[in-house]
Amino acid sequence: MEEKPILEKAERIRDVIRYIKRFKNAAVVIHIDDDIIDSPLFVSHIRDIALIHQAGLRVIIVPGARKKIDEILSQNKISWTYENGCRITQSEAIPLIRNAAFEVANNVMTSLAGENLTAVIGNWVRARGKGVLGGVDFGTAGEIDKLDDNTIQTVLDNGFIPIFPCIGWSLNGKPYNISSAQLAAQIATHLQADKLFFLLPNAELSEKYFLIPKDQGLSPEGCVPAMNIEELEEFLNVNSETNERKEVQESSSEKIISLLHLAKISVESGVTRVHILNGSIEGTLPCEIFSDLGSGTMIYKSNYGKFRAMRREDISAVLSLIRPFVSKEILLPRSEQQMESEYNDYIVYELDGAIRACAALHIYDRTQAEIAALAVDETCAHIGIGPKMIEYLIEKAKTVSIESVFILTTQTADWFEKQGFVADSIDTLPERRREKWNPKRGSKLFRLNLKKQTNGSL
Repeated sequence: MEEKPILEKAERIRDVIRYIKRFKNAAVVIHIDDDIIDSPLFVSHIRDIALIHQAGLRVIIVPGARKKIDEILSQNKISWTYENGCRITQSEAIPLIRNAAFEVANNVMTSLAGENLTAVIGNWVRARGKGVLGGVDFGTAGEIDKLDDNTIQTVLDNGFIPIFPCIGWSLNGKPYNISSAQLAAQIATHLQADKLFFLLPNAELSEKYFLIPKDQGLSPEGCVPAMNIEELEEFLNVNSETNERKEVQESSSEKIISLLHLAKISVESGVTRVHILNGSIEGTLPCEIFSDLGSGTMIYKSNYGKFRAMRREDISAVLSLIRPFVSKEILLPRSEQQMESEYNDYIVYELDGAIRACAALHIYDRTQAEIAALAVDETCAHIGIGPKMIEYLIEKAKTVSIESVFILTTQTADWFEKQGFVADSIDTLPERRREKWNPKRGSKLFRLNLKKQTNGSL
């Protein structure tokens, strides 16, 4: 068997082991849209949830019940309207709404039982009526007042999976209908969950359905893999007008936009990460949990990945990272001994504990420095890490008054020209670096004048 496939498989296995270790005992809230519950893929998603639970994560499920509630109300000839995502109907509808919500929750519990998991449906949500807002009487619609923390923690500590129907009770036992998506977000916030998943059909944040901000990184499939809060705000701003979106199905796009607003509030309130997942794809849940950028769209604060100085213990990981680029003759080989002597020149990009990019700034004198060994793991190549590393090193060079930085390349000239570098003569290299230049390799020199850049000429 060839070395490359083995290495690729090994790296995927390492990622899974690393994430299992990272998220052991982590609280994970999963909202399952009722269209997914009614789909053929539901059994597969339940099987994945069972595997996630068995891996040591603490799973909480909030199933949607809109379709079942619609069905039962229609059968009983009871009408309803929606206002701000809340169902408004007459008071005699609430027993039917309650029964529908618990029927859906019971179906989820039965499916989990088929995977030998014990789930518990409980009345852990204290609610109050939304009342009259802006002249609109919300009637049976409610909002969360309090969660029964102690009971929920006991259920989780005993290894059970709590299931939350979209119903809450007032202090005197009156039931209210609560938005299941909002319920999931508030539970995740209340528990300060590590992850909140919204699993719904055809949830694709791509150029096909939405306007994508100019600098937003995209996956090879053309979808948005991740957004921090600032990027999310820009995304919501450019998609604020429904009639500006492209080829969009109104109900699907509006639902995603609504969930993105909930995601923003949740992350700002302490939920570590929120994920919008396409439930029409089998295996999307484990892919999202046990890999760096997964299969959906992740919302996070700006501390998801970070640049930092390389440490001696990173040497083996960095050598593994650059090995594919050496094989393609994009980078020169580096020995462990060489890295030992130069690691202080390097920065790395760390993503969930794994080194996913590296680059070095070698300073030759007070006027010139070289940016070298720039390598970005292919799984992260589409999210803009490379330009950010260049920017980081340029700012580092400026702090020590370097006048220009240069790079030597054989295959990536176009990429560096896009970053503002211009071709220059090999004769301009510092003498110490020119002595190492190999004419047989034929690397071309590109330079960025930091003095002009500082003066605003670039």
